[in-house]
Amino acid sequence: MRNDAQGAPPGRQEATSPLPGTHTDRKGIAADVGASLVVFLIAVPLSLGIAVASGAPLIAGIIAAVVGGIVAGLVGGSVVQVSGPAAGLTIIVADLIMTYGWRVTCLITLLAGLVQLALGAFRIARAALAVSPAVVHGMLAGVGVTIALAQLHVVLGGAPQSSALANITDLPQQIAHNHTAAVAVGVITVAIMFGWNRLPAIGKVRPGMVPAALVAVGTATAIATMGRWEVETVALPASLSEAWNGPMLPESGQWHGIALAVAAVAMVASVESLLAAIAIDRLHNGRRVQLNRELCGQGAANTVSGALGGLPVAGVIVRSTANVRAGARSPLSTILHGVWILLFVAFFAHVVELIPMPALAALLVFIGVQMVSLAHLRNLRRHHEASVYLVTLLGVVFLGLLEGVFIGFALAMIMALRRLTKLTVVTEERADRVHVTVHGSLTFLGVPRLAHVLRTVPEGAKVDLDLHVDFMDHAAFEAIHAWRVDHERTGGSVDIDEVHEKWYARSSTNSAPVAKTIPKGRWWAPWDMRRESGADLAPNPLGLLTAGAREYHAGTADRMRSVMSRLAHGQSPTALFITCADSRVVPNLITASGPGDLFTLRNVGNLVPSHGSSDGSVGAAVEYAVNVLRVPSIVVCGHSHCGAMQALSEQTHQGPEEAQTTHIRRWLAYGQGSLRRAGADRGELAGLPAAEALRRLSQANVVEQLGNLMGYPAVRERVESGELTLSGMYYDLETARVHLLDAGSGEFSPVQSVQDVPDPVPHPRGGAAPDQPLDESSSGASSRPSC
Repeated sequence: MRNDAQGAPPGRQEATSPLPGTHTDRKGIAADVGASLVVFLIAVPLSLGIAVASGAPLIAGIIAAVVGGIVAGLVGGSVVQVSGPAAGLTIIVADLIMTYGWRVTCLITLLAGLVQLALGAFRIARAALAVSPAVVHGMLAGVGVTIALAQLHVVLGGAPQSSALANITDLPQQIAHNHTAAVAVGVITVAIMFGWNRLPAIGKVRPGMVPAALVAVGTATAIATMGRWEVETVALPASLSEAWNGPMLPESGQWHGIALAVAAVAMVASVESLLAAIAIDRLHNGRRVQLNRELCGQGAANTVSGALGGLPVAGVIVRSTANVRAGARSPLSTILHGVWILLFVAFFAHVVELIPMPALAALLVFIGVQMVSLAHLRNLRRHHEASVYLVTLLGVVFLGLLEGVFIGFALAMIMALRRLTKLTVVTEERADRVHVTVHGSLTFLGVPRLAHVLRTVPEGAKVDLDLHVDFMDHAAFEAIHAWRVDHERTGGSVDIDEVHEKWYARSSTNSAPVAKTIPKGRWWAPWDMRRESGADLAPNPLGLLTAGAREYHAGTADRMRSVMSRLAHGQSPTALFITCADSRVVPNLITASGPGDLFTLRNVGNLVPSHGSSDGSVGAAVEYAVNVLRVPSIVVCGHSHCGAMQALSEQTHQGPEEAQTTHIRRWLAYGQGSLRRAGADRGELAGLPAAEALRRLSQANVVEQLGNLMGYPAVRERVESGELTLSGMYYDLETARVHLLDAGSGEFSPVQSVQDVPDPVPHPRGGAAPDQPLDESSSGASSRPSC
């Protein structure tokens, strides 16, 4: 697997395995030990809480946490992922315990682990990733809602009902009639969980350095103990013989249900673990996860956990994220956290037994609510998969986990088939030509729609047919070719331009289509992708540049000559475009601009030092653009996954790399205002997922630099006179979408593509075009670019 650290912030900790005996090795071990203690403090209350929600013996959660840490850490393929009892399996385990009893559930866990070991051994881990993330996130959200509804009754001093609907129905009565000490314990726990990471930092000490779960449960325990409140507390076995409550064979008529249960546990645990491992890979720069080995590690952990009487084990995102943020560099931190749990329970069981059960229930309520991620919902909404998420969530809550997942998966498959058959055809008349643009997958299912539109083209017209299609089958080719022959026979002309693949061209010359690739000569494709598609590009950097220039001379230079000869006499750019030096951000590409349109200023983090600062290079560019070129607009463009913003937020440049990052650290000092604007000094970024925190900081950085621009007298004067406008822009690398800053709301909103604009497109014969684009999945302009 390629380890691409492009855009990684300088000085960021890497999860590596240094050579033994070195200074780096000792520092890495110290970091792992510190991280293991942080994860240990989070894992103990979470493991007990998940056991409570599952209806399993409390010691089963501790066993799963110990085994998940030690066994999965030793065998697994992820450097920093932490495994243990997972909330996503709670509903399945609770149902299995009710149906078969605890000891048979242990057998199911053991057999599910063996299934995972077999899947990993046969190297089919990636098949688990075929499940739509919308289904997975919807499943986890549904589990979270179910847990929260059930445990809320425990917090209120009552008992959970048998279903989510019954819990909802009985909730008003619980709220009205139960006001016991249990309620006070629960309220204290939830209040601390909610507010802990929002407390202001004291100097360099941030509240987030101590896990909120530990503070909440510890405070509730201390208050309940000192106040002698009558609440139910944790009860652990008195001896090892009592603790072991391992697997048992089921009755003879139950094996069919057991087989289905084994498959369900293995599937959910595998998918959740692999998706979590991939997500955690985005947080560190070390070795990427080996998915098949990680699946074997999860299988080994479940086999041992089931044999010892523990809950099912899976990779867990909360503890893994805490592990990375605490500085973990190797699996040693995961292994040690399991060791600390074992030692703590062995020697301090009496402390654990002081924990009130309502505190664990309140902790689960908070965690369950957090599992409903609005960030995931927003991302899925952009990809038009929010309906899958919501249907899965509601199905899990009201029908059951397997039923909800099945319904969600079925809906995801239907939507995928719909996208495969989706075709958008737009026609418009320009001067003496008819322009027809086709977006989507051109299969036999879309032939009737395409044929209907093509029949409306007037006889003898000159036609430009742009095919923005990622696939064309033989039926579609036959339909287009037959229409083209007939149209040209009546005196018309047809110019076909294929933007992505030469499906029509290959079919018309009787050559079989090749596998999908980026076509040679597509300037927007990276060199390595074009090289894979067969483009004649040399493997070394100088050779790539030379070959790229050769390709430019062969296909573009002659057409550019007239444009460049005119621009050679002077420039009059439309905007000063200030953006990051990141190689993945291409200003002319994301603005569809050409030579002479943008006066571009690039630096690390798209920073604009304030007027009068020691750095004069940015000021020189601003003054030249405003005073000499008289640009009417200045745009500051930030982007997602920005290494500079990541380094700015972490503020860590230690060890042997310090001398190599002197200039970077000095430059990033100009970004301190962005940190304050994003609320980092108030702890507002600490409790957020890493990607969300980085997005907020990157967007706040754009706003901050616009403010710095107003500190330049020339800029302020022209802005106040109405001759100059300042704009903010944000580019999301994952979605390849541009967002603009709304000056009124201060929010960044995605720019609508041509296909998203609902206005009807004029048709050559009057009225609206027969088919309008339906969503943003079809991209590209509807006009033919001119050179």
